[in-house]
Amino acid sequence: MAIVADKVRRLDVHIDRILGLEPGSIPDAEQDQQETGLLTAVSEPPSPRADELLRIARTLSTASRSGTFLPPSRIKQLLEDSGLATETELAERGEVGVESQYERDIEWLLVAKATVQTYGILMSTFFDEIMPLSDDIWYWDDVLSSYPKSCLYATQIAPARAWSRAKEVYDVACERIRNIHLQQQQSEGVEAAQTGDSLSEGVSQKWSQFYSIVRQSMAETSVSNFRRKILSPVDLARAEARRKRAELQKLRETIAAGLGILVDEGLAFDSNAEEDKGLESRLMAADNTLADSIALMHAILTNSAETNEPLSVFEDSVFAYARDVRGAFSTTDSSKPKASSVAERLVQILDQSLPQHNTVVAKHVSEYGRPSRVVRYWLPALALLVSSPTILYVLVKRRDSIIDWIQNFGVTVRDFWFNWVIDPIRKVIGTIRHDENSEIAIMSRDSLKADRESLERMVVEFTLDNPSVAVGSPNVTDLQIADIRAKVREGDVTPVLKAYEKGLRRPFVGAISGDLVRSLLIQVQKTKVDLEVAISGIDSLLKSQELLFGFVGLAPGVVVSIGIVQYLRTVFGSRKGLRRGEKVRRVVRVLRKMDRILAAGATNPKGELNYKDRGLLLCEAHVLRELATEVLPGDVKREFLEDLEDLTSVKNLVLQEKALQRIRWAYAEWLGKK
Repeated sequence: MAIVADKVRRLDVHIDRILGLEPGSIPDAEQDQQETGLLTAVSEPPSPRADELLRIARTLSTASRSGTFLPPSRIKQLLEDSGLATETELAERGEVGVESQYERDIEWLLVAKATVQTYGILMSTFFDEIMPLSDDIWYWDDVLSSYPKSCLYATQIAPARAWSRAKEVYDVACERIRNIHLQQQQSEGVEAAQTGDSLSEGVSQKWSQFYSIVRQSMAETSVSNFRRKILSPVDLARAEARRKRAELQKLRETIAAGLGILVDEGLAFDSNAEEDKGLESRLMAADNTLADSIALMHAILTNSAETNEPLSVFEDSVFAYARDVRGAFSTTDSSKPKASSVAERLVQILDQSLPQHNTVVAKHVSEYGRPSRVVRYWLPALALLVSSPTILYVLVKRRDSIIDWIQNFGVTVRDFWFNWVIDPIRKVIGTIRHDENSEIAIMSRDSLKADRESLERMVVEFTLDNPSVAVGSPNVTDLQIADIRAKVREGDVTPVLKAYEKGLRRPFVGAISGDLVRSLLIQVQKTKVDLEVAISGIDSLLKSQELLFGFVGLAPGVVVSIGIVQYLRTVFGSRKGLRRGEKVRRVVRVLRKMDRILAAGATNPKGELNYKDRGLLLCEAHVLRELATEVLPGDVKREFLEDLEDLTSVKNLVLQEKALQRIRWAYAEWLGKK
């Protein structure tokens, strides 16, 4: 978690600064030997134990600087390896040697590093517990939001209610049978005489007595649960949902209050007051702060599962318990806490308090959280089980048809892909490269040329056969023939038209013995050439837009393919993460929750949020940071993190509201409109 990692990293650096260490690693501090630092020059070389303590502190510091947290078992093992966790026991037996001031300071350095790690683990634990609780509360809100959903929930829990009812009747019946048996033994004795009835009559009498006991037990449980007779099963289910939602809300508020106390009061070093103090004064203040923080962490874990008391009582209990624990750290001759006592308490937190807290919260969530998957999905599973023989029969009966459908579907997909996507792409590429095979044409390439040359030959031969009609002279010169050819290329067939006009004067004679039919057929060829010229113009127009038509042919296949891919990404990709639009909508909802927390949150006389609202605000800020870092561009993330830090670190409510407003308008382009 980024918020927790940043907090732990800053605390680790701050501890190094308080102790006079450089912000770098511990070995660098050893080499620098700052005069005002912890690792000052000593008259004697460091002992092996001091070197071991430094090694352990270096391990803890490296984990804090990298933003990772060691497992609680690992921190506990390091504390035990240091010997601090067992030093009190050894001191009681008189087995502890004399320690130098240098070793005592290194002990506190190790305890401080371990405390920071434990602090981060507790914050992560609270974050991990609060957010699932919010999801479970939303589930109960959804169940109570409509009557059909409440009916569905009542149906889901019906088997569990029936089993609980049967078990209750069984327990009452067993208790009554046990009481009757004891009464018979007391009245008749162990060796009661046989009544002389037949064996069948005795068995029948016992069964009748058993049924009577069961009926009486059911009547007793019905009277004791009179509400079941008044309310319908759906109303009972809604009442149960409201009760569980209320319990989860109490638990979430309690954990959020614990988180708020931990963040506001835990490891609260006074930076301004420590700058003007010497090393000894700084160490004394830091030691007291560490001891107070460990006592506070222990108190929060011990009381965080108590949801029956109001939050004010919980907070008072935490601080009272923390004062009691803090008093156990002080030595008999001084108010300064002992590092060994603090380390032992830290081990107790990691080894007992934290696991117990996790167990209690898990038990509470298991009891009041959303039902298990078995309860939620037994109805569709039962329907599937009942209908499975029919489904199997249909599958076996229509096995061949189903196989054909699958094969045809595969062939259709393949043909669509190759015919409507691959082939149009190839044609577009060929058009771009001026491939002759990919050119668009509605007529053959040399058709117009051949028909035009044929028309020229027809007109020339007609002119040579009829020179007097065509040119008005008995002979035709080469110059005239060349002129006729040029005019024919331009569409002028005047010699043929003159003969045609002459033949129309006497059509029957011209048709039988004249050139009327011949001139008419030449005009048919002329019409064919004109038509081909027009088609050639259309063909040229198509060729000029050949690339456009290629993309038009490719568009349907590409659009269908993109639509299918987007649909599959929506169906199967939602399990891996929210899409950008959904993330933005969720960011808007988180901002709304934060605004409601700031608007409705209770404040103390200093104008600060109470611990519960403080913890809830931190949880929403964590969710906002996780979502926003995936939506915001890289150059904006740094500014966003600065504003988010102002929102979470500042305690004044007015300043927090201003920071939230700044986030909403400054990043509205990426996080949604204001």
